[in-house]
Amino acid sequence: MNRNHLFRRALLLSVALLAATSAGAQQPAPPASAPSPPAAPAEPALTLEPRAIEVLKASSARLAAARTMSFSAVVSYESPSRPGPPLVYTTLSEVTLQRPDKLRVITPGDGPASEFYYDGKRMVAFMPAENLVAVAPAPPTIDATLEAAFRTAAIYFPFSDVMVADPYGDIAKGLEFAFYIGRSRVVGGTTTDMVAYAGEGVFVQAWIGADDKLPRRARAVYRRDPLQLRHQVDFSNWKLGQALAAGSFASARAARGKPIPFASPDPGPGASSATPPPAPGAPQKTQ
Repeated sequence: MNRNHLFRRALLLSVALLAATSAGAQQPAPPASAPSPPAAPAEPALTLEPRAIEVLKASSARLAAARTMSFSAVVSYESPSRPGPPLVYTTLSEVTLQRPDKLRVITPGDGPASEFYYDGKRMVAFMPAENLVAVAPAPPTIDATLEAAFRTAAIYFPFSDVMVADPYGDIAKGLEFAFYIGRSRVVGGTTTDMVAYAGEGVFVQAWIGADDKLPRRARAVYRRDPLQLRHQVDFSNWKLGQALAAGSFASARAARGKPIPFASPDPGPGASSATPPPAPGAPQKTQ
């Protein structure tokens, strides 16, 4: 075997080795076992956040301390429509109270106008357009009268939570969680603290004045409502501690109305044992 033949064999061997090496380099590496996805972090448990509770308690204390109080409440509530998306209806109520046993709620619209008076002894429901009046004996406090009015005649005010003697006490009974959201500078024409809380089957978001501790808005959704319709109350024109004119909790025109029973317009089964809804924002019942 001559030298040239040996050189050709060496060259062919080198080319073969180079080709084999290149082919091996081009082959994908065997797949490594895929790493396990990181475990999803556990969601933090919802608790009663101290800052949210502080805001709710401060508002409650401000309202409870007021011997007299008046405010305007615009109630907006959604109702199903035939096309599907909900429609929004609104009512306006002008509210005046004197603790512990005087209340007046004038609701001029939308819908049928109504007036409600409580003077510590009687509660009066008056429909001015129809000139119909219903009168019944009343318990000695605003809280008990609100419950009696709902139980006997389906009269309910979505802003009841700000009128009771201890607003936070009513919320705290079934409170499941509460948390602080942040601040708003566009609701109610002032700076408000936003908090959310849930209990008794309802989720509520509230806007409360950062300085004066007065509610400006409450927005509620009921958990068992399959449509998740929203209910909202906007508060304005707050006046606390002002002197009230004599006769603020009676109406001469109502006294001349045509008497009708103080009863629910549509009493269903178990109406006598009904209890008021637990939170603000529900649609107002017909008086």
